[in-house]
Amino acid sequence: MTATVLPTHTRDLFQTAVRRAAELLRAGEVVALPTETVYGLVANALKAEAVAKIFTIKGRPVHNPIIVHVASLEMAQACVTGWPLAAAQLANSFWPGPLTLVLPKSKAIPDLVTAGGATVGVRWPSHPFIQAVIRECGFPLAAPSANLSNQISPTTAEHVHNRLGDQLALIVDGGQSQVGIESTVVDLTTTPPRVLRPGMIHEESLAAVVASIQPPTANNQQPPTLRSPGLLKKHYSPKARLVILKWANDADLRRQIEDRSLQRLNAHIITHTHIPAGTGLGDVSVIPHDAEAFARAIYGELHRCDAAGAALIVVEALPETIEWRAIVDRLNRAAS
Repeated sequence: MTATVLPTHTRDLFQTAVRRAAELLRAGEVVALPTETVYGLVANALKAEAVAKIFTIKGRPVHNPIIVHVASLEMAQACVTGWPLAAAQLANSFWPGPLTLVLPKSKAIPDLVTAGGATVGVRWPSHPFIQAVIRECGFPLAAPSANLSNQISPTTAEHVHNRLGDQLALIVDGGQSQVGIESTVVDLTTTPPRVLRPGMIHEESLAAVVASIQPPTANNQQPPTLRSPGLLKKHYSPKARLVILKWANDADLRRQIEDRSLQRLNAHIITHTHIPAGTGLGDVSVIPHDAEAFARAIYGELHRCDAAGAALIVVEALPETIEWRAIVDRLNRAAS
């Protein structure tokens, strides 16, 4: 099987792609669709047999839950057994958008979606295409990232096609993902609510809406039942080895690479502030020293490094401030 890639850049093409995606989803198939965070591997969230195909295609461990995507508050509330004030406040402030709320699941959600747990993560994405598909289908969609398990998340249709094009019937091209990394996940079953996975909606923004918010735990031990994806120690990883370094100048960078017995000539450097000349290195790329721009670009750069055959990817260390926390989280897991 070779995936059909449908464009969406005109009204007619958009509607044609919506109808085709909905047709396949109603038939219990899996398709790849764009969201504002990353591209998703999508199936009917209410049908365990459809969701099981996601796990097979991705090679995803069954203990890793999947976020359910909706296109209205009513649909979100049908996925859970309660809708506390904090959920209403956060949804009113940040939905549609890159925020997932974890709440006790309703009986409508199969146990496979939640890794056997009693809670489900629910999100109303802002990308107009997946919103249109959900409305056309009339049911919520289970949608993890459209990649092989633990590998780099895709932010373009091309990324999906390169890795999964032989396993899908349809990939919809909705342009580059504009957030670029996965959603913030907040657990509303604890008091106060806790951030399980950092994203580009930061704790300061969340705390301005709810009374208080706990940051992600520093404990690296995984709980028996995961309440959110993105908590595995190794995740978001390129084929090449990835290391995170801080250097003062070119000589310092080369020395650190050599001290680790790594090959400089096939080392690809991703930098933002201390830009090396590139002499004796494989490649150098620069992402602006801006958290939103960096998040939008980083997965694409990792895909590009892999496509170029890099043996080593060196990423310049990022600031340890709240606006960079989610990107630091993704890179630390990629480097594990």
